[in-house]
Amino acid sequence: MLCPRVRLRRQPCTLERSIGMKIWEVFRQEKKGQAFAHAGSVEAPDAAFAEAWAREQYGRRGESEALWLVPREALREVRDFPDEFDLKYRRVDGYSLKVRLKEARERAGTAAARAG
Repeated sequence: MLCPRVRLRRQPCTLERSIGMKIWEVFRQEKKGQAFAHAGSVEAPDAAFAEAWAREQYGRRGESEALWLVPREALREVRDFPDEFDLKYRRVDGYSLKVRLKEARERAGTAAARAG
């Protein structure tokens, strides 16, 4: 995040972080019903200031329907996705459709022979 006072020179703002500034991640929704997307981040000493700063940066022109503010330290990154539940049926490449159809036809053929 660039410091508002030195934005024109594009210098990082480091002084404020040393006196209690927190980084807040901003997520915005462009239209009702759409998913929220990460818009950027703001530096602020508290939630009220972060909200005011986020409204100024991401909502003043009416380009956002709603904003979410989250302190950066509250975010968790998830990288490992173990296949604990073995939900391969939800993926297209999870199983062969031909094998399933063959099994179903065999069961149907067996059921028809028993009924007849």
